[in-house]
Amino acid sequence: MTEREPLYDALGRVHTSLRISVTDRCNIRCFYCMPEENVRFRPRHELLTFEEITRLARVMASLGVNKLRLTGGEPLVRAELPKLVAQLAAVPGIHEIALTTNGILLAEQAQALKDAGLTRVNISLDAMTEETFRRISRRDGLDRVIAGIHAAKHVGLAPIRLNTVAIKGITEPEIPALARFARDEQLELRFIEFMPLDADQQWNNDQVLTGEEIRRQLEAAIGPLEPADRPDLSQPAMDYQYADGNGRIGFINPVSQPFCGDCNRLRVTAEGQLRNCLFSTVEWDARALLRASATDDELAQLIRDCVRAKKPGHGIDSSEFIRPQRAMYQIGG
Repeated sequence: MTEREPLYDALGRVHTSLRISVTDRCNIRCFYCMPEENVRFRPRHELLTFEEITRLARVMASLGVNKLRLTGGEPLVRAELPKLVAQLAAVPGIHEIALTTNGILLAEQAQALKDAGLTRVNISLDAMTEETFRRISRRDGLDRVIAGIHAAKHVGLAPIRLNTVAIKGITEPEIPALARFARDEQLELRFIEFMPLDADQQWNNDQVLTGEEIRRQLEAAIGPLEPADRPDLSQPAMDYQYADGNGRIGFINPVSQPFCGDCNRLRVTAEGQLRNCLFSTVEWDARALLRASATDDELAQLIRDCVRAKKPGHGIDSSEFIRPQRAMYQIGG
């Protein structure tokens, strides 16, 4: 692998993490991510092949990227995903391959993913009651998510993080139960503020349940929280630990406390469009180069162009914020 200069943007942020969407399809319909019905998915021929994804990852690794995260849609609906994990695990310079999943199909695939080289997993869990789970996801399946969590623990995918999207008027009653479940199972729980990436475009700031509000509720219901060590400043979560030593809680607060200054992440959509921010309104077409027999140097230049165009922040808290035309499922979570 030819080593190249690391990926610095104009503000000096170095980029070492790539989120790879492998599909825009999903087996549930969370309202904060996608429409409930009549969803138009990308045809299969438009999606990057495993070989194209692996080549892109190899060029990224030569530029200093060392962490990969597979996303969707729901990545586990992509056929033969362990094969892609194995290909990525063989790329020199890649130290971590993670997966973000809704957990519905995880029980059936956890062992194969672990054997292929997956190092850890984040599992979406927005509620501990079937009623609220269905209200958010507009499908059944809470029992299958719980089974997926237990399967991931059993095969040794660690650490396991649970991701909960916090939505005012919906999430509050679920918070204590989610926290107790995570403590009982020795899992890290992260609350993520509701962001303006829903396909129905119904988001408004009044629906944002902030990390600070959740922290106060947790302390009232369970006990004091203390700031935890944060060795990786680029991680999106502000971590706390319970004063009794049993468990950690993370708060990802992109709306109330943007963390763009330490961002080290790039994204590629399922059909091969590079994005330098979740809220980017511009994309760089990697698929066109991959399918035009471009050289690795040409791919590397495209990646550099993408990184150098990165803005200081997403601007959600600004009056000049422009909402992306794509919803979360079309970008990659």
